[in-house]
Amino acid sequence: MEFAFPWPASQGEWLAWSSAIVTLALGLFLFLAPGLAFRVLRLQPRPEKAAAIAEGRGRMSGFYLGVSLCCILLAQPLLYMALGFSWLFTAFGRLLSMMSDGANTPFNWASIVVELALAALPLAFAFGFVP
Repeated sequence: MEFAFPWPASQGEWLAWSSAIVTLALGLFLFLAPGLAFRVLRLQPRPEKAAAIAEGRGRMSGFYLGVSLCCILLAQPLLYMALGFSWLFTAFGRLLSMMSDGANTPFNWASIVVELALAALPLAFAFGFVP
């Protein structure tokens, strides 16, 4: 069996692929420089809790890297749907936090816009709104 890299062929695939590339970049950032990524995300691990950095490098980056690499390497609409729904639920969780936890900040508003865009690109392709 021969493997060929599935290059995007349509506008919808390019949009979905772009969301996967951004997700891959975020995953690599968390994987390779979790301390810096936490500062950018405005998270501060306690010095006595070094395991917090492992959460960024393991759980957070692992999800981003796994889903995005599957989307890029396999280019299946259902995988792009999984990526889109993951970003959609990320935005929904942030919205809930903004409403119930007092996290209504400009950073969170900007983040929710980015997350909704990263959700819309693959979902538009997976649902056939963009050919």
